[in-house]
Amino acid sequence: MIEFISQPWHWSISGVMIALVMFLLIYFGERFGVSSSFKAICSAGGAGRFADYFRYDWKKHDWLLTFVVGAIIGGAIGVTILASPTPVQLSPATISDLTELGVSVPAATSEGRGFIPHDLLNFQTLATLKGFVLIVVGGFLIGFGTRYAGGCTSGHAITGLSNFQLPSLVAVIGFFIGGLLMTFVLLPMILSL
Repeated sequence: MIEFISQPWHWSISGVMIALVMFLLIYFGERFGVSSSFKAICSAGGAGRFADYFRYDWKKHDWLLTFVVGAIIGGAIGVTILASPTPVQLSPATISDLTELGVSVPAATSEGRGFIPHDLLNFQTLATLKGFVLIVVGGFLIGFGTRYAGGCTSGHAITGLSNFQLPSLVAVIGFFIGGLLMTFVLLPMILSL
């Protein structure tokens, strides 16, 4: 059974499952977005005593917290029980682009699985200007941007667009423009630090 589950599945299966979840969420009048769970976690932890933003009934989002816990457990199962014996297979063009930027791509699992470039994102690199910008400044910008945009990419691109919300369309266009700007302009500059 594990061999069957761990094989690559056709992309359409994910699409159908996402559509099914969206129909269920629309039917029950709920919204999907992982960033909302952080607000619920802070509220459940008592952050409402310190900031009005966290004073709300977080129990309305208990299903979302269950989803996040399930995603964490699913991820743990994926990297342990269902882990591939080989690193992530990247296209030759991507490997060429990364190599040109000075980012190494693992050729064997002992060098890493390929999801995270370990030569960029590790504790030793954090002490450098390049690592600080990538890890700390990048993390802050993602967190701030998520709240400023009123949700994360999954919330806007999946839920917002499914509900025909114009602000979500604007946010998704902004995400793509920001991603292109980061990939082709900012990342080469940061990696040259």
